[in-house]
Amino acid sequence: MSTKDFIEKDYYKVLGVPKDATEAEIKKAYRKLAREFHPDANKGNAKAEERFKEISEANDVLGDPKKRKEYDEARALFGNGGFRPGPGAGGGSFNFDLSDLFGGQAAGQSAGGGFGGGLGDVFGGLFNRGGAGTTRTQPRRGQDIESEVTLSFTEAIEGATVPLRMSSQAACKACSGTGDKNGTPRVCPTCVGTGQVARGSGGGFSLTDPCPDCKGRGLIAEDPCDVCKGSGRAKSSRTMQVRIPAGVSDGQRIRLRGKGAPGERGGPAGDLYVVVHVGTHPVFGRKGDNLTVTVPVTYPEAALGGEIRVPTLGGPPVTLKLPPGTPNGRTMRARGKGAVRKDGTRGDLLVTVEVSVPKDLSGKARDALEAYREATAGEDPRAELFQAAKGA
Repeated sequence: MSTKDFIEKDYYKVLGVPKDATEAEIKKAYRKLAREFHPDANKGNAKAEERFKEISEANDVLGDPKKRKEYDEARALFGNGGFRPGPGAGGGSFNFDLSDLFGGQAAGQSAGGGFGGGLGDVFGGLFNRGGAGTTRTQPRRGQDIESEVTLSFTEAIEGATVPLRMSSQAACKACSGTGDKNGTPRVCPTCVGTGQVARGSGGGFSLTDPCPDCKGRGLIAEDPCDVCKGSGRAKSSRTMQVRIPAGVSDGQRIRLRGKGAPGERGGPAGDLYVVVHVGTHPVFGRKGDNLTVTVPVTYPEAALGGEIRVPTLGGPPVTLKLPPGTPNGRTMRARGKGAVRKDGTRGDLLVTVEVSVPKDLSGKARDALEAYREATAGEDPRAELFQAAKGA
């Protein structure tokens, strides 16, 4: 979170709650918005993904009583992104540098004047920065990793544990992540170990950027490591056994928290995102949580009715009752024989009937059909079709 974001973003507005909202109201608003804009429910929607990030960021601050108190105190100093001078400030311009708030007193001010050092504590908790003169380097979160896996149709329906070989940036083993051959890097003099430097943005404001000299690490290697070239990070490969839940669909993106690249200086690991590709099946298809199958039936079965056996995926066949006069293309349902849903229940198996026309007929079968044709010679199944065509 940058200083600029902190000043300009109204987290109460992001969650749609008043400033005096209770913790329960904030939690309720966050859960409602998170369900609505979650990436899994808005696949391919970049705006929804960005909105979800904003909601999560707002909840991270307002959902924590300590952070919320610090946020409210800091916001009280600002109007619409500008400093609100107290009485007696007059109508003249009032320029200041935000680094004064973080680092204590501005240059040229006496020990008894100015803003003092207390405001650094207000901002410190939200920006993970200490007060004036701090040289403590901050933990850094590991990178997120994205990988792909291809499952068979059956594995996607039933779930599977698959090995994933991943490459990511981790702490360099040669220098134990210090970036220095001797393991004794020095504190960066430019940012004094914070990993950030202030830059002017006009109007007297000062924003923060990663330090260009230490690349945001807060440390500089006196004798850079030959493997990582002083970065403290090196390419690392590892194989993980990842459990893919039952019922995943083709193209689904699964997030595994904390399974990404390791963090730096005690920081948390990133997340692992697995994109799932699902193969086809020679018999079954899929429509949402339901499986589909096309079953051929004979003309007598369709006309006279009867019972037909239908295969299921990974289970015993089921028997369905075919009503007399079943038309070609009719779909019946075998409940609970489909894909696994998120709540653990199963969808259905949708069985579509396809009347099979024999290519070769025995003499007896041909005689029987000829007799049937003579018995139904007066019926014209296309009569209504022509009548409707004339009336249109």
